[in-house]
Amino acid sequence: MKRITVNIPDELWEIIEKNLKGKLGNRDGEIIKNIVIAWLSEKGYLKAQAQEEKKG
Repeated sequence: MKRITVNIPDELWEIIEKNLKGKLGNRDGEIIKNIVIAWLSEKGYLKAQAQEEKKG
């Protein structure tokens, strides 16, 4: 597992806390992780990775 530090502007974090806290997780890191996973899934990266692993 990789750990990273992410800086998020206060205004953006306020939006995330107001709208996503409790829906995508309760801890800060959990929320950000789930945002990234959702974005990767939406863009098709996770599906492409799964298909490559099946071929392999």
